[in-house]
Amino acid sequence: KSISQMYAAHEISKKREYNQRVLDVEKASFTPLVFSTTGGMANEASCFLKHLAEKICMKKGQRYSDVMAFIRRRIRFDLLRTCIISIRGLGEPRLSHLLQSAIWT
Repeated sequence: KSISQMYAAHEISKKREYNQRVLDVEKASFTPLVFSTTGGMANEASCFLKHLAEKICMKKGQRYSDVMAFIRRRIRFDLLRTCIISIRGLGEPRLSHLLQSAIWT
């Protein structure tokens, strides 16, 4: 499969899984945000980010290119952080601190 076909397949599966519940329970629309670990994104995610950037531009008075660059950069760093955590785990210092606080309370 090509990357665009994989994005489309993931969008369809997310819509199949969540769309009806969102429509019935929350009375809202659902847009699946599908990203790859390399920072690529599916069509609906791209449209959503463009719409979000336009709204931020109107509200803050900033240039569209600056806002879009910030959003993309933020998403890429968040994806990178998620990948690192999934490979390395949360790490010993955080885990030992959580265990000690659970023991003493």
